[in-house]
Amino acid sequence: MADEPLVLGIETSCDETGVGIVRGRTLLADAIASSVDEHARFGGVVPEVASRAHLEAMVPTIERALKEAGVSAKDLDGIAVTAGPGLAGALLVGVSAAKAYAYALGKPLYGVNHLASHICVDQLEHGALPEPTMALLVSGGHSSLLLSSDITSDVRPMGATIDDAAGEAFDKIARVLNLGFPGGPVIDRYAKEGDPGAITFPRGLTGPRDPAYDFSFSGLKTAVARWIEAKRAAGEDVPVRDVAASFQEAVVDVLTRKAVRACRDEGVDHLMIGGGVAANSRLRVLAQERCEAAGIRLRVPRPKLCTDNGAMVAALGAEMVARGRAASDWDLSADSSLPVTDTHVPGRAQSHSHDRGHGHDHVHEVSKGNLYS
Repeated sequence: MADEPLVLGIETSCDETGVGIVRGRTLLADAIASSVDEHARFGGVVPEVASRAHLEAMVPTIERALKEAGVSAKDLDGIAVTAGPGLAGALLVGVSAAKAYAYALGKPLYGVNHLASHICVDQLEHGALPEPTMALLVSGGHSSLLLSSDITSDVRPMGATIDDAAGEAFDKIARVLNLGFPGGPVIDRYAKEGDPGAITFPRGLTGPRDPAYDFSFSGLKTAVARWIEAKRAAGEDVPVRDVAASFQEAVVDVLTRKAVRACRDEGVDHLMIGGGVAANSRLRVLAQERCEAAGIRLRVPRPKLCTDNGAMVAALGAEMVARGRAASDWDLSADSSLPVTDTHVPGRAQSHSHDRGHGHDHVHEVSKGNLYS
């Protein structure tokens, strides 16, 4: 095994079939097949449609990634896959594919956590994560503040969404404004031409007695929808760009305010932002301004690495291999509610030795009839 492990990662937690290949902390391939267009007419992701799309896209996407990386499957040091959280059926497709490839190749299998992967992907762009690192993860299903002292074994939740996540709110407001799906990119685009101070929308859970690090965007979503409905009921035109800008400002104001506060309270001088909403241009600008003012170093991957992708899974898998974390058993299952504290799902019977050479023999023992030999 090379000092910098060569790992393939598979991500199927939602509507993106992502396959990434990394060598250590160097990205070699990031192939994605998206089914977003198939969901657009429904105004949101349909789990069964996503699962079927993953089935169709899996093998071609893996082959494309291997070709892009210029490596052979037999050269891999491990296969990593998102085991959760996510849509159960979609996760199951990825886990099943990863098991098949790992078994056929005689390679160790690593079931890893989707949220921890979003943090780890930043290593592909900015190098090793400082320990500890505060992470703000913002996506369609999650708005979370996480403190990581070791991305392979110690991620502590500081705060989370108690109702609608930021990404969900973007999708719902885009639907009310008749802007289509997904909502994040289109709201961002319209907001650039609007006035963020035109309308004062509420900032959820920012009162003195509210939870310091938790998020709530349900009230904001309702307030924006009612404001739009009132305009339409009065026969007035809805200023779409101003609504988009004012709504977006309310979201990113809360996200960045709580993230900077968490860094200050915990004495952490690094903030990493990940997840699909981290591609939002206003979030990046405001986070940079507030981090600079607070003496905090901001790390945000490029937009393509913020959205769901296989590279992030491969990155965490490579870190697992490099640090000698235990591989997963063959009975690894998809867990739609896998807690972020479970950064990966190790085999029950394996030792947690930090010697990289230990803990993988069970894979080779059961797969000596290597289909790729």
